[in-house]
Amino acid sequence: MAEGMVLLRLMRLASAALPIGAFAYSQGLEQAVESGAVHDAPSTAAWACGLIEHGLSTNDLPALLRLHGAWRRGDLERVQHWNALLYASRPSRELREEELQLGKALARLLAELDVPRAADFRRSQNVTLASMIALASVEWQIEAEPAALAYGYAWCEAQVGAATRLVPLGQTEAQRVLSRALEALERGLGRARGVADDELGASTFGQALLSMQHETQYSRLFRS
Repeated sequence: MAEGMVLLRLMRLASAALPIGAFAYSQGLEQAVESGAVHDAPSTAAWACGLIEHGLSTNDLPALLRLHGAWRRGDLERVQHWNALLYASRPSRELREEELQLGKALARLLAELDVPRAADFRRSQNVTLASMIALASVEWQIEAEPAALAYGYAWCEAQVGAATRLVPLGQTEAQRVLSRALEALERGLGRARGVADDELGASTFGQALLSMQHETQYSRLFRS
């Protein structure tokens, strides 16, 4: 496959226009704003960078790298293992529902886009977004680390988009926050490379508590 087409497919996976409904979720950020913990650009950047450092770089990205390898080898047992571990790491009902709904949505889309191995995951009870991103990347000849960066970029963009509406942030402020988040993401990928199998996990306790509180927040824009 031509290098340009690989790049375009990578951009497609990271695009906010990917029709899986990611725009509907804030991953606890809405409750963080409601509580006053996130209230301006610096606190938004601290929130995003903290979740990257203590969550994505030690949990999501290492899992995605392993999922990519398992899909490439055709090792469905290891796919199921890492997929189930990542799903189980979501500490609240809303975060688990988000993971399942995004994963299923991408599985359905990929099945319609002639990625047949995605079809069995359309009704799975624990399919993760990272697993489907990894599968699409293997099918479209995207290497593991660029796929992980695309996953991370989509997460960063979604968080900044949610903060723009919730805090709210101006457009330039939002771009400054995104710049800091992307720097943290680059560092996070470096850290993810060195995470051993038995070290995978997140230590984002504040997000977990805020996410649980969000379930009963009186007025909400987002589903998580």
